[in-house]
Amino acid sequence: MAKILFLILSFILTAVPSAPPAFAAGGHPVDMVLFYGRGCPYCAAMRDYLAGAKARHPEVRLDEREIYFDQDNVQLFEKLAAAYGATIQGVPTLFMGNDVIVGFADDMAPDLDQKIADCIADGCPAPLDRLSGSSSSVTPTLTFTAVVTAAAVDAINPCAFAVLIILITAVLAAGSRHRVLFAGLAFSLAVFISYYLMGLGLYSAVAAAGATTALYVVVAVLAILIGLFNLKDYLWYGKWFVMEVPRSWRPTMKRIIQGVTSVPGAFLTGFVVSLFLLPCTSGPYIVILGLLGKTATRNQALAWLVLYNLIFVLPMIAITLAVYFGLTTAERAEEWRTRNLRRLHLFAGVIILALGVGMLATLWLGKV
Repeated sequence: MAKILFLILSFILTAVPSAPPAFAAGGHPVDMVLFYGRGCPYCAAMRDYLAGAKARHPEVRLDEREIYFDQDNVQLFEKLAAAYGATIQGVPTLFMGNDVIVGFADDMAPDLDQKIADCIADGCPAPLDRLSGSSSSVTPTLTFTAVVTAAAVDAINPCAFAVLIILITAVLAAGSRHRVLFAGLAFSLAVFISYYLMGLGLYSAVAAAGATTALYVVVAVLAILIGLFNLKDYLWYGKWFVMEVPRSWRPTMKRIIQGVTSVPGAFLTGFVVSLFLLPCTSGPYIVILGLLGKTATRNQALAWLVLYNLIFVLPMIAITLAVYFGLTTAERAEEWRTRNLRRLHLFAGVIILALGVGMLATLWLGKV
């Protein structure tokens, strides 16, 4: 047993690579972040130079980020430039230590060689360390709060309630409570899928356009306006306009829903009715999509959209289950909706207004 342990220990010691000579001699690691564009000739020249620098100096640690085809890298570029107090001038842009190097030409190589040598000798801060403690601790909290509150506002929207209640009434007239259960769940699933796909499309459009600070400000102002319009509906309901499905659309929408008598029909109707609901419920959704375009990567945004739409359809599922288990009726649910219509607008107005003001305040404080 002792011989076996000795052999294992000897193998481990011989397998562990020795430290690079520069580190053994006391050299410091040199972290760099390069933003480049595919097909850019100056970027290609800069990358060739840095590849040679890495070959000459094991201390060099290069993080390359392509921005023409990767929106997440564009967002990182914007945040890192802001952290350096620099403006984006184009690519290639290299962040190294306290320096921002834009462009590349052969006569820049000696200066870059000297900067690398100085960083190896004296040490230089890692560029991405500038982002720690800035937006990293605030943005997730802001995003979670915004997504949950906006989804809750959207979920109690009078439009969505009215549509589901009409559907349940129609299905009850044509079948049993079991059919109500499956029709309501199928309708909710269809709304979830259609709203998720619409959100994905809008987010992709925002990402393609570039999530700039100007767009973030526009979205924040939009949130404030939507909040004020909902407060108008609480104070003066029916005056000028209402933040609901346009009245001229309602007869058509009602005819479509009342024609549903089956579960597949309820599922298909969910997709069709989503188009009618969009003008009524899109306000908070657009605000959140604009926020995600500024503060989240694509994968994060997709996850937030799942959470948002799950919250959005929860009341639909709850009403379906309540009617199925006999806890309420479609008539009583409609009475509750009508009685609390203005209060729902009040709640929506306060929340969305606060969200818009919070977004502007966070931007003013430099947290995004």
